[in-house]
Amino acid sequence: MAKEKINFEDEQVRHDFRHTSSHIMAHAVKNLWPEAKLAIGPAIENGFYYDIDLDYKITEADFPKIQKEMKRIVSGNHKLERFELPREEAIHYMEEKKEPYKVELIRDLPEDTIISFYKQGDFVDLCAGPHMEHTGQIKAIKLMSVAGAYWRGNEKNKMLQRIYGTSFPTQEELDAYIARLEEAKLRDHRKIGKEMDLFAMFDEGPGFPFFLPKGMIIRNELEAFWRQEHRKRGYDEIRTPLILSEELWHTSGHWDHYQNNMYFTKIDEGDFAIKPMNCPGAMLTYKRKMYSYRDFPMRMAEMGQVHRHELSGALHGLMRVRTFTQDDAHIFMLPEQVKSEILGVIEFIDHVYNLFGFKYHIELSTKPEDSMGTEEEWDLATTALKEAMDSKSIPYIINEGDGAFYGPKLDFHLEDSLGRTWQCGTIQLDFQMPQRFDLTYVGADGEKHRPIMIHRVIFGSIERFIGILIEHFAGKFPLWLAPVQVKLLTVTEKFADYALETAQKLEEAGLRVETDIRNEKIGYKLREARNERVSYIGVIGEREMENGTLTLRSSKEGELGEMEVGRFIADLLEEIKEKRC
Repeated sequence: MAKEKINFEDEQVRHDFRHTSSHIMAHAVKNLWPEAKLAIGPAIENGFYYDIDLDYKITEADFPKIQKEMKRIVSGNHKLERFELPREEAIHYMEEKKEPYKVELIRDLPEDTIISFYKQGDFVDLCAGPHMEHTGQIKAIKLMSVAGAYWRGNEKNKMLQRIYGTSFPTQEELDAYIARLEEAKLRDHRKIGKEMDLFAMFDEGPGFPFFLPKGMIIRNELEAFWRQEHRKRGYDEIRTPLILSEELWHTSGHWDHYQNNMYFTKIDEGDFAIKPMNCPGAMLTYKRKMYSYRDFPMRMAEMGQVHRHELSGALHGLMRVRTFTQDDAHIFMLPEQVKSEILGVIEFIDHVYNLFGFKYHIELSTKPEDSMGTEEEWDLATTALKEAMDSKSIPYIINEGDGAFYGPKLDFHLEDSLGRTWQCGTIQLDFQMPQRFDLTYVGADGEKHRPIMIHRVIFGSIERFIGILIEHFAGKFPLWLAPVQVKLLTVTEKFADYALETAQKLEEAGLRVETDIRNEKIGYKLREARNERVSYIGVIGEREMENGTLTLRSSKEGELGEMEVGRFIADLLEEIKEKRC
């Protein structure tokens, strides 16, 4: 029999495959613990889970037993057969099977609903589908973890056991996925950040990161690069306050659409809000004076700190915090400048991502349910984004209903070295805020007109982008970003003077240098320096001191051999100038 080919690149196929996998897991659990009560078992990104009510506490020690039973079900090659029942019959059917959670789900459906079930062997589950044709198609399964989960996500309900798993068409694909997960653990920015002493999180400030001296080097280098590139492209930098009156957020629309994510305070008996976004400040900056059509386009850039309330369970290192700095910009323009400004931002984002070696794809996010403005305005804005992309044949994916509340947007999803994607850059076309803040300019006809504006970020959040870079490079940053570019290690203390003299030469050239002249074994010093992800390690012994050289090791290329100090400095300065990855 020819081996069955499953197109796992197809999103629907992946969903059906993993949805079927969740049924197989539930089937196995019921076979092993018949008293178990089943709740829900959806497919999710990279896998599936099932919520189960069972007095016996399942642990990872039970996974081999569950997986063995799952393999037996898979080998049975059971066909997944759909059948339907009227609502009342479906309720009775699940009551007979002693499945109270399924009964509750059915009762919540409209009375005229026809209820569907899927049968595989002697196992039946309430489900809308779809699924694979038979269990034998699920070739490689692995259970990953178990956690608690409240029924229907409500803490007033019973805590259930949620078993997570993943599955693939072949064992090779599963093994590759597990290897990527292991590599991701090694690259975890929280682990590396601690080892490199880049940032810290304290209980006294949950979700509020502390940047340490070496982390500030990375941050300052990124910001200096950001400012240099913005000056080249005609941006002026501004800075707006952290706290502004509550009334401003009513005007901007954030009060109606975002207040649950905001922090508030009182000043002089007045109500104020800590800004969750920078755009209202940019609106006030624009509105301070009157402009002519000749002043456009007007590009205002801001490294603006914002605060947004995140649930404590969602906080995650630098990736999900409660305060962060957005590399914001707001571009005010004439209608005929929209296309060229959008393309200019796309080119800018492309330049930055390519510098770090990131691939990326673009999604066009359209009008959400919770939005401001008319259908005509949204159509105009969405069409403008499409036409700009189409004019340069730039590929994009439509992401229906995921736009900002004030306008459609282009989201840039970059791909890191492990193949994971992160949404960072965005271009949002906004017809709403210029109206709400009554922004105007004097046109060629002498009349007042309303500008169109773009909101855009490239890094997205400096904090999150640094977290992504840590994991992308596994802490081995490009030389221009590296906190410690060179570390000099002495074989014995008698070479300390030469090490310090060499360090001074490197520092005078503008390089970031550390020395380790302790009376420790060179192997110990090397291990420490490697763990710190130092870009270049220079070992100094008798020969190096006599020849005016260093024996060098690169964090990325390994052993480089012996090199004269002057040439080494020149090579590093060239590498920094070119911003090589």
